[in-house]
Formats: sequence, structure tokens, C-alpha cells
Amino acid sequence: MATLRERKTYREQVLRVLYEAVEGNRLLGITGAQLQRDLHVQEQDLAAACTYLAGEGLISVDWEPGNTPAMVTLTHEGIRRMEADEEEHG
Repeated sequence: MATLRERKTYREQVLRVLYEAVEGNRLLGITGAQLQRDLHVQEQDLAAACTYLAGEGLISVDWEPGNTPAMVTLTHEGIRRMEADEEEHG
């Protein structure tokens, strides 16, 4: 099981990869398999990160059987958060 620091890192990475992949377009998403490849994380850690972020209202997840994210998209709130981070950190 991932540590708290690892879980927080995975969440931030999921948001960053999604934001970069969709370039702020809320209608676009990426597959869970692509996220897992890009982030090099265990399936259960990716599922946990996606569950948390969906609970926060930052992403939307379509789930496959077996608790695997099929398609992941940023919500409006997720895009706003990433844009705010981008403005704050340049």
C-alpha cells in the first residue's frame, strides 16, 4: 500500500497528466490504461487516486469491472484548479 506522501503524489500526477493531455478541454479524457502507463503506478494505487479525485469533484471516471478506470476526464473544477496552479507557479 502506498504511503500518504505517495498517494498525494499520485493524485497530483493524475491531475497534471490529464490536464496536459486534454489541454484544458473538458470534453477530452484519457484511458486508465494510458494513465497507468504514463505514471508507472500500481493498478490499485491508480484506482485509489482516481476515487479520491472523483470524490473531490476534480475528475470524472468511467469504471471498468474490477475497479479499473476505463476513461478519466477533468471536471470544470479540476480544470480551474490546474489553471490556478499554473498561474501561481508559472
